[in-house]
Amino acid sequence: MNDSPPIVRSGGAMNPSTRAWVGLMRASRRITDTIEAEMKAAGLPSLDWYDVLWELERAGGPGLRQFELQPGLLLAQYNVSRLLARMEKAGLLECAACKEDGRARVVSLTKAGRAMRKRMWAVYGPAIERHMGEPLAERELRELADVLGKLAG
Repeated sequence: MNDSPPIVRSGGAMNPSTRAWVGLMRASRRITDTIEAEMKAAGLPSLDWYDVLWELERAGGPGLRQFELQPGLLLAQYNVSRLLARMEKAGLLECAACKEDGRARVVSLTKAGRAMRKRMWAVYGPAIERHMGEPLAERELRELADVLGKLAG
């Protein structure tokens, strides 16, 4: 017995949910790959690095414990520790024992990390505009943001 939901309606066309899912995944992958290539061509780290730097900058203060950092990132939890170790080695962040919880580490942004985030945004921001803003009207961008906000919860 197959409990999988049908992915096609009669006539062989994808149902609206499946069509939206496939379109979302294809668009996301195409745009992300294109922007990653632009970052690499500019000699900058990957977007995963940007996400960490941005979350730490937004948090301000003494930094975040790793479990507090994770929800804002666009990468799987099991990749975070290795990524943070590479970024710490590059001097972009510091990891220290948490005073309240000896098992946890507090991750904080360094001056070099803040500068790198700004350098990355100088490429990333215009790339987002080129690949999202230019093909879509402002009204479409607002609608898309609203729809995706509903899906993200």
